[in-house]
Amino acid sequence: MLVNTILMLVYVTKFFWWEAGYWNTMDIAHDRAGFYICWGCLVWVPSIYTSPGMYLVNHPVNLGTQLALSILAAGILCIFINYDCDRQRQEFRRTNGKCLVWGKAPSKIVASYTTTSGETKTSLLLTSGWWGLSRHFHYVPEILGAFFWTVPALFHHFLPYFYVIFLTILLFDRAKRDDDRCRSKYGKYWKLYCEKVPYRIIPGIY
Repeated sequence: MLVNTILMLVYVTKFFWWEAGYWNTMDIAHDRAGFYICWGCLVWVPSIYTSPGMYLVNHPVNLGTQLALSILAAGILCIFINYDCDRQRQEFRRTNGKCLVWGKAPSKIVASYTTTSGETKTSLLLTSGWWGLSRHFHYVPEILGAFFWTVPALFHHFLPYFYVIFLTILLFDRAKRDDDRCRSKYGKYWKLYCEKVPYRIIPGIY
């Protein structure tokens, strides 16, 4: 229970620390704050995010110190990587690409697009750092973070893993919607981006 609670506290703290960056996420920038977002934040999130902890209330598990610390460390690392992915992209956008990514100038694609009003604009697509490992790489530590705050319940029942399963389906769908939107927006530049940054979990494995 302590491992679960600490990881959820770290995750929530990360969210509020990075709260300003949330305004640029797909939820706010494209899905908008309608019933789906508001009901989700007020009802779904408090109930489902905490479901592994609620399960542990009635099904306590003694992990032992070594296993508990290993799960805790892995979970904190995943939450940090998820935060650093978002921070890296926000810094890249804020400085218009004039920043360091992992200690060197970032690799990028300058993509032009046409707005619905007919105006031509440009965007910078980051292709290095976390964002050079894989398209939507930031979803990997997001899912793993949820897994690590759930795995203290071990594998006696599927119920604690409902959120992890739901989150995985949600993020796969979100990745596809984002790809479709970017393909429509950037055209040939998105094709070039996909050639440089394909889907993969480990560099070199597609």
